[in-house]
Amino acid sequence: MYLPAHFAETRSAELHALINANPLGALVTCGPSGLDANHIPFELLAEQGEHGTLQAHLARANPLVEQIVDGMSVLVIFQGPQAYISPNWYPSKQASHRQVPTWNYQVVHAHGRIRLRDDERYVRGVVARLTREHEAASGQQRPWKMTDSSPEYINQMLAAIVGIEIEIERLIGKFKLSQNKTPEDVAGAAAALATGGRHDLARAMGKSTP
Repeated sequence: MYLPAHFAETRSAELHALINANPLGALVTCGPSGLDANHIPFELLAEQGEHGTLQAHLARANPLVEQIVDGMSVLVIFQGPQAYISPNWYPSKQASHRQVPTWNYQVVHAHGRIRLRDDERYVRGVVARLTREHEAASGQQRPWKMTDSSPEYINQMLAAIVGIEIEIERLIGKFKLSQNKTPEDVAGAAAALATGGRHDLARAMGKSTP
């Protein structure tokens, strides 16, 4: 990934926060048929390993299950808020007319080694934790629980998936938030984003004002 120094984010806490807030990652692998990408919700265990560990599950019918070799290198891409940035939003454009369109975004690349965890206890734990976390975040008065379904049905569903675990070896963050612009231009673009409802990216830009 092209990464100018002023867009590099190296703080583990910030990188982990983006993953936790945007857990649907693109798992990129290279197998016999070439490159492949699977979009999977991950659980991050931040304290497990030097950079953390990712856990998830795959459908047993997914061809990737047969292609995974324990210890093979993989990449998981997590994307945070992103949006188009118009030159018209920069106050300096009105004076100099020396601005062009761009795109601001936050992404984290997690490089690591994957292994299959094809045991019922592991898979049940991953599903239970993911379900509990995201049901709680959904704002429902009565969140769904695994016990809402019969044990036989849950066992059937669990038998159709396998677990995966990725030991993260490198975390690379690119937070492109107009750090190469003046504070006035950052504020102008952030205000326009907020007006358009993109408060998440506007807040991130405000935190990174040079």
